[in-house]
Amino acid sequence: MDDANLIEALNWRYAVKVFAADRTIPAETWAALEEVLRLSPSSYGLQPWKFLVITDHALRAELRPFSWNQSQITDCSHLVVFLRQRTVSEQDLQRLLAHTAKVREVPTESLTGYGELMRNDLVAGPRSQLISSWSANQAYLALGNLLTSAALLKVDTCPIEGFSPQDYDRILGLENTPYQSTVVCACGYRSTNDRYADLAKVRYPAVEVIEHR
Repeated sequence: MDDANLIEALNWRYAVKVFAADRTIPAETWAALEEVLRLSPSSYGLQPWKFLVITDHALRAELRPFSWNQSQITDCSHLVVFLRQRTVSEQDLQRLLAHTAKVREVPTESLTGYGELMRNDLVAGPRSQLISSWSANQAYLALGNLLTSAALLKVDTCPIEGFSPQDYDRILGLENTPYQSTVVCACGYRSTNDRYADLAKVRYPAVEVIEHR
């Protein structure tokens, strides 16, 4: 991978409107993309999310009417529903601290200050009242990571906000869980019938959107 390959991949990707329903992402490629999701960055490293990978066609058909009837929901290879945590609790902090201590082979006590920092911000601080928005932002970090990584592997995607989170939560049995639907991403391969595939990418010039100081 070099600079030119990266820019080429990002120019190649677009939000697919029509997927080739008969094409499936190879298992090894999808496994890599699931690892991309797992390795996504999040504030404090808290990972306040889950990723529902839906390949069941009947379930996707049930979701489609609550997704503005978009064909990508049923025709893609893999559908990912990004879930965010409704709240962040002391238990969440302790889980991260314990796992960090295990992975890095350090005493849990050495992370006390880090725990206090998170607690004073997300559990006891003003942002505790905005956790739903905060955790949604984390889900979008993971979405961006997936979109870019998929493009590098020549896997097509379409991020979807045009859906009813409440109906998704109902259908997916999330209503009484710590998680709620946030954004959706269809993954697969573009159809030769997608007229958007060959359109020029429309972006403002760098001079208009990037400022150096």
